[in-house]
Amino acid sequence: MTPASAAMPATPLLEARGLSAGYHDQAVVRDLAIEVRPGEVVGLLGANGAGKTTTLLALAGELPAMGGEVRLYGSPTRAPLYARAAAGVAFVPEERSVFMQLTVHENLRLGRTGVAAALDLFPELRPLLGRLGGLLSGGEQQMLTLGRALGRGPRVFLGDELSHGLAPLVVRRLLDAVRKAADTSGVGVLLVEQHVQQLARIADRIYVMQRGRIVMSGSSAEVVASFAGIEDAYLTGGDAHGVEAHD
Repeated sequence: MTPASAAMPATPLLEARGLSAGYHDQAVVRDLAIEVRPGEVVGLLGANGAGKTTTLLALAGELPAMGGEVRLYGSPTRAPLYARAAAGVAFVPEERSVFMQLTVHENLRLGRTGVAAALDLFPELRPLLGRLGGLLSGGEQQMLTLGRALGRGPRVFLGDELSHGLAPLVVRRLLDAVRKAADTSGVGVLLVEQHVQQLARIADRIYVMQRGRIVMSGSSAEVVASFAGIEDAYLTGGDAHGVEAHD
């Protein structure tokens, strides 16, 4: 059991209450109840099209709420992405946000990133500080992206498929850094991730989405123990009730 799960503060850093969001007046996710507390790593699982990315975009302020509310540090907010970022929310989308023509050191200095803090999480980047971002491997680029986000010292971190296209050993390294940031800095983390076992290894709690709704939640151990009966329905795009998942 991690420290976050042992003693949970009463007020979440980030919370969705009855949240609905989507595109062009069409709700994709509905009536979501999600919360992330200080020092806690929370996973969000589901098949492609279940609404996971839409959920992160709404929580980050990139999409406005169509119903319900997002609460940041205990207060309702409708602030846009840039304002939530200024208030301590870091969001890493699925696409790596490396500036290819800048060096690793220059990338880290952007956005008031603490270079020392980023290198503490990813010492592998130290010998690469003078290398251009475009010359890094995919795993190194993702370390740079994640190090830059966490090196700012955010209070909340939202990550969308950090493992996309990467080898299992690199995925383990990235997720270990996220766990370290939660444990040492108290950042509250919400991760969309398809590597179930890798996520369960570092997460305190997991939500499972299907067709735009939360259909299961609990501790990592509780949710993973239930996968034998639900994995085909909730993680591979199938549906026990015959309704196709969509985003």
